[in-house]
Amino acid sequence: MAEILKWIDTRFLPVFYTTTKMNKRSIRIVAILAMGIISQMAMAQTPDIFRLEYMLMPRNNADAKLSRIKLVANLPIKVGEEDNIIVGAEYNRITFDLMRGEPYNDQILNNFHVMDINMAYIYQFRSDWRFVGVLTPRIASTLVQPLEKGDVSINATVGAIMDRPLADKPTRLVLGIAYNSTVALRIPLPVIYFEKRFHPNWTYVVGAPKSGMKYHLGENHMLQTEFILDGYYVNLQSSVISSDSGLGSSISSSAALVTLGYQYTLAKNMFLYGYFGHTLFQDGVLRDKERNDIFTLNDEPSFYFRTGFRIGI
Repeated sequence: MAEILKWIDTRFLPVFYTTTKMNKRSIRIVAILAMGIISQMAMAQTPDIFRLEYMLMPRNNADAKLSRIKLVANLPIKVGEEDNIIVGAEYNRITFDLMRGEPYNDQILNNFHVMDINMAYIYQFRSDWRFVGVLTPRIASTLVQPLEKGDVSINATVGAIMDRPLADKPTRLVLGIAYNSTVALRIPLPVIYFEKRFHPNWTYVVGAPKSGMKYHLGENHMLQTEFILDGYYVNLQSSVISSDSGLGSSISSSAALVTLGYQYTLAKNMFLYGYFGHTLFQDGVLRDKERNDIFTLNDEPSFYFRTGFRIGI
């Protein structure tokens, strides 16, 4: 989240630790995590001042359709000569439409809301090194009633950023640890992200939840391939859903997908972008208060489309 720093974003990745049971699908997930445990999340370039984005996963063989509208606004505040405070917010409106029959006595609401308050401090240690601390209170809920305990969580990240944009081969490295209070395994997770422009036209990115390659077609055009880990967790408040297996109190979804996209630079730090792709796997489940899976909502492959507009710092 232009080219100084985007804070570390562990909002979605930890869902993978708690969403599924140990079946064949879970083994694939654990294999990916085993390979990526030292790269627990990505930090891209900088926080966006503004971002408006739409994502769509069209209806698949499970009769499930998922869409998301994302709105981001951040304000950087200079502190002293080189340090910065960043305050802002992010809102995600997630619409989940399941048309096939479900073993419910109640009806799952289609719309879920995820709202983050972002607070970050960036300390300039040396010309190419920064220390970062990020605190993100979150509300993830159906919001049909007043807020309750399960609606609110806290994410926190501390890390260091090495940024050398003027080197012969521009490089960025991020090291840190991240904590997410919504996961069952409540321990800090390691963070590693590495990006290098090894050729005038080529950049590779290694990290999670996003890795990939970038091809630069001049100053205003860029093609990019991505491997993405994505997902969400939403509390269903006190209006739990009765199923044949128990009482559902939350919905969580996790997915891994590959995409190909294009970004056009409208002006300095102002971009239009669009991506399309397909899931390698996904798993959306209804869970009880003990975080046990009681009903699978969506485990079929889906196409993926994402487009948006953003303004960087």
